[in-house]
Amino acid sequence: MPRPARLLAAGLLPLLAGEISIAHAQAPLPGGAPAATIPAAGAPAAKAPAPRPAGPTAPDPAFEAARAAFEARPEAERRAVQDALVWAGSYNSVVTGTFGRRTYEAIGAWQSRGGAASATGILDEAGRGALLAAGEAARKAARFTVAADPATGLVLGIPERLLSKRSRIAGGTRWQSPDGRVTLDTRAYAPGEADLDTLHAQAAAATPERKVTYSLKRPDFTVVTGETPTGKFYIRTAAGAAGLRGFTLSYDKGSAREMDRLVIAIANSFVPFPGEAAPPPPRPMAATAPDPAAKAPASAAPAAPGSVAATGIVVAPRRVVAVLPAACSAPRIAGEPARILRRDEAAGLVLLEGQAPAGAALALAAAPPRPEEAVVVVAAGAEGPTVTTGEIAAGGVLAPLQPGAAGAPVLDRAGRLLGLVARLPAQPRLVAGIVPPLTHPLVGAAALKALLGAEAPASPASEAKPLTAGAIAGRVAGAVVAVRCGP
Repeated sequence: MPRPARLLAAGLLPLLAGEISIAHAQAPLPGGAPAATIPAAGAPAAKAPAPRPAGPTAPDPAFEAARAAFEARPEAERRAVQDALVWAGSYNSVVTGTFGRRTYEAIGAWQSRGGAASATGILDEAGRGALLAAGEAARKAARFTVAADPATGLVLGIPERLLSKRSRIAGGTRWQSPDGRVTLDTRAYAPGEADLDTLHAQAAAATPERKVTYSLKRPDFTVVTGETPTGKFYIRTAAGAAGLRGFTLSYDKGSAREMDRLVIAIANSFVPFPGEAAPPPPRPMAATAPDPAAKAPASAAPAAPGSVAATGIVVAPRRVVAVLPAACSAPRIAGEPARILRRDEAAGLVLLEGQAPAGAALALAAAPPRPEEAVVVVAAGAEGPTVTTGEIAAGGVLAPLQPGAAGAPVLDRAGRLLGLVARLPAQPRLVAGIVPPLTHPLVGAAALKALLGAEAPASPASEAKPLTAGAIAGRVAGAVVAVRCGP
């Protein structure tokens, strides 16, 4: 299994944290269609349109033509195409009817798998009909039924061919495969019976035999995915006026090929509180479309006024280093205007003078980061610092970072500074509605030293002992500030 898939954020996909799927929160699902749509022997390998290189590029005529053709259809038809692509094993995101790079690549992959002369990303009437028929055939083959669970009140899709055994359990319902290799449990808690923080802590507890690969907590829901030596699991809990409702999906690794196709559909069908108005998003970024269209990077468009544009690190009293979008010409720290003292255009770094506390002393790592080295990213959020774990990957740091994490310090497990997160896309690329681990470029120590000169953090002379993510965050949180763009 590829490394990003193990990290999940993924896991089914990354198991749909919010709808992440357990196994591949960051990458598309493994190749291959579900049983009902496996191509005949000798069919050409699926090839999606080549992804765009990172950074500013000229408009892609092929992509724009595909977008125009897709958006010309009624919303119901657009959603139906995305749903069929999910069942065809080509699309691993949320069904919204919004066209973006994921939809474009998924249609291209479907066309290539069907033997099309070229993967244009545009479906003619015959191609659309074939895709919808294949999706419906796969859905029927799985006997996928979306219905309310009488025991909890939540709505969920159940692949009844696979999960044919049903029984009541305390507070919910259990669906299970005849061989016991796949289990889906629902659970509901009345108001005051349990709290989201406690359930998340329990779900995220790791042991030598239980590895947590992804953990996400928001005010109104939590998601935890992980694996054991023989299986994988995905746990989602949502909070509402009626209490807490959620489900747990666990499956044997031997069934991953089929489950990796089904989890997306299950998570996309999840409605914890039917009829209840959705709570307001905790942060502006929560409203971001899950399948964003190709757009310029963050440097081309400033963040919304008042939102966190980037994370800054305090290097001296009233001195903050940040990675800012070029369009952010009026940065603000702690509500006050900040003055740009120096700028490194190539790296995107700026040295600001503004209302910043003395902060905590950051130490530079003496050696460059190693591939697969575990790291901690401490970013500024709307409600205070956020802590995310990840690892060094080819090209940068692999972690599920939110908007505003540009410029966040990337620290080794001893708390030493390896670099800063470079500019993030203007819109995060979501998988089933949640930001998965993606590889983000790093601004390395060399660029930081070049900008700061003698003011750059020093490297410790001796080795330090490994620390927990919480301990690292506690040490450096005082050096992390939110940078906003104002008029």
